[in-house]
Order: sequence, then structure tokens, then C-alpha cells
Amino acid sequence: MQLLSNARIAGIDGKSGQYGLSSPQVIAIDGGRIAWVGEESAIPAAYLRAARHDLGGRAVTPGLIDCHTHVVFGGDRAREFEMRLEGASYQQIAKAGGGILSTVRATRDTDEADLLASALRRVDALLAEGVTTIEVKSGYGLDIDTELKMLRVARLIESRRAVSVRTTWLAAHALPPEYADDRAGYLRDVVIAGMDRGHAEDLIDAVDGFCEGIAFTPAEMAQVFDHAAGLGLPVKLHAEQLSDLGGAAMAARHGALSADHLEYLDADGIAAMARAGTVAVMLPGAFYTLRESQLPPVQALRDAGVPMALATDCNPGTSPLTSLLLTMNMGATLFRMTPSECLAGVTVHAARALGLADRGLITPGQRADLAVWNIDHLAELSYRIGFNPLHARIVGGEFV
Repeated sequence: MQLLSNARIAGIDGKSGQYGLSSPQVIAIDGGRIAWVGEESAIPAAYLRAARHDLGGRAVTPGLIDCHTHVVFGGDRAREFEMRLEGASYQQIAKAGGGILSTVRATRDTDEADLLASALRRVDALLAEGVTTIEVKSGYGLDIDTELKMLRVARLIESRRAVSVRTTWLAAHALPPEYADDRAGYLRDVVIAGMDRGHAEDLIDAVDGFCEGIAFTPAEMAQVFDHAAGLGLPVKLHAEQLSDLGGAAMAARHGALSADHLEYLDADGIAAMARAGTVAVMLPGAFYTLRESQLPPVQALRDAGVPMALATDCNPGTSPLTSLLLTMNMGATLFRMTPSECLAGVTVHAARALGLADRGLITPGQRADLAVWNIDHLAELSYRIGFNPLHARIVGGEFV
């Protein structure tokens, strides 16, 4: 049991988009959860003898949540970065055997220890900016053994660092060369069969896929989602990034936690997401890296009341980004999200995109995952570029 005193607490209203800092208050933590929040003069008697930490009037937000990452992978794709700058498109690179498939080769050839070591370097950059929960996808193995290897490494991150990890089965990320002429076989033999194995080994928290012209169709992903439902696994989808295939609407009909990217999302997709409560995950790092010009329909999502999250999409090819603070700035400057929407997008809405109801707000009953900041106004978290005002990170009530 402990008290965090002299804390200016971030109030975040995910529905109205309003936010603000309180006058100095006290947070009581018991058993790794927030037990009480209020004025110094009103501290319940049960907490009067608890250990006290004076935060000096600093701002306190929920711990940040990166709800879409691919931090476990082998190799890098710096040369493809050059190719894009020399004029090659994402589709051209993929069709030439680059893109995802170049990372697949490297990931298959890298053992768990080396995958973990490289992933931890990326994770450490995120944690240094106040992140307390991350999602980690597979998707760079495209065979069962490598996909499961990636998820085992993702689980190990949680044992090596003070962070919560949610794992996502993304075998439906691309077709590997050995199944180039057998799409149905790949879905049957790898995506679905591997899902069964991963679920049996308790390695999968959710199921994802890449619904795009260079990847899988909505009908193919519906087949995958139907199987996930039979296992009791929630689903999410990379959708409408490069074209409008109606993937987001299909995902919403399957009760998806989120649909991510969404640059080409249409009105029907927005309406379907609003009805289902599916979160729109904005990924400005990929938009920036690929030098895209088609903006996601942020205003239409806002008007429809679709909750919007933000994430790094940290990956080796299209978003080599390990800063959630920079992601917030990109969400504001590139997508015209407001600073309050950006903060909600990496806290309460990011938690919802992962199906987590126990974090993302500073209220009794929530996990005591917090970030303490040297800032005067919450807008600074989105406004500044290349500046990290983190004072302390608290995970499960413990300073780390």
C-alpha cells in the first residue's frame, strides 16, 4: 500500500475528447491497483499510514499503451528505405521479393535469443517514453514454427522488462514463396493450423491479418476470423491502407477490437465500425515513411463517434518508429487529431483496441500503470518534437 501525493492527475474523457490536469491530488495504490483518488484532506483512514511518494506537483497520466507493433523481427530493411526514396512503390518492392518477405527470410534464420535481444532494444526505447503496455504481432515467419517462435519471444519480453505484453497471431500477413500458388493451402495449413497450436500453447491473445490487394481478401480473412471465434479469440485487421476492399466493415461485422491504418476507409466502413464499437487505430508512422498522400478520414470517424487510437506500428519496413511521443505529434500534425484525442489514443482508446478494460484511465480499480511527466500542460506531449519529459514510470504500482 502506498500514496502518490501532490499529483496533478490527467482527466481524459474518451467520448467528449476533453482532457485536463487536476489540482494536486493523492492516488492510493493497493495490490498493484488504484484504490482511491482524491484530495489530501479526504484520504481514507485505511491509507493514512501508507508509504508516501511526493510527486512535486508533476503531471500524471495513465501509462501509455502502444496497441500495434511488430517489434519482434530479424534483420533490417534500410536498403528498401533507399529504394522507396529512389522511386519504387511499396507494391513494386513487395512484388520483387522484398518487403515483408525479406524480413521473413531474416526472421526464419534468427534464433530466439537474438530475436529477443533485438526486440528489447526497441522495447526499451518505448518504455523510456512512459509506455507500460505493448501489443506484439507475429507475421514475419509465415510458417508455423517461426510464427510461434516470434510469439514465444514476445512472451519473454514481459519476463525481462516491467511491461505488459499482448500477443497477436498475424500469420495472414503475406503469402510465402512455398505457397505462392496455393492460397487456400496456406490459410489451411499455416494460418489456421498454426492458430490452433498457438492457442493450445497459450501464446495468442488476438488474431490479425493484412487485408489488401497484395495480401488477403475480405473473404479469406472472414474464414480466419470465423476460426478465431471458434477458439474464443478476439480479432483485429490491417485494413484499407492502400485501397478500399471493405475489410474494415467485414472486421466490424466480426466484432473486431480494431481496424488499423484506414487511409482508404469509406462511409460504409465507418458506419459498420461505429455500430460494432470497433476502434480505429491510426498509424501515422507508416503514412509518413511511405510518403502517402491519402489521409485517413479522421473527421468522419470523429463525427461518427468511432474511438481513435494511435500506435507506432513499429516494424522494419514501413514504420521503423520506436517513439510513441513522436507518434502523437504525427497524429496531430499529419492527421489533424487534437492533442486530447492523441492522449486518449495512447491511453483509454488504445486499451480498448486491445480489449483491456483495466487500464487507460486513472480511476479506482484500474491497474496502477502510470507515467509521471515534467510538463505544465498535457498538450506538450503532442506538441514537442524530439523531447522526452518523462520523470518516472510506474508499473503495477512500482516505480521502474
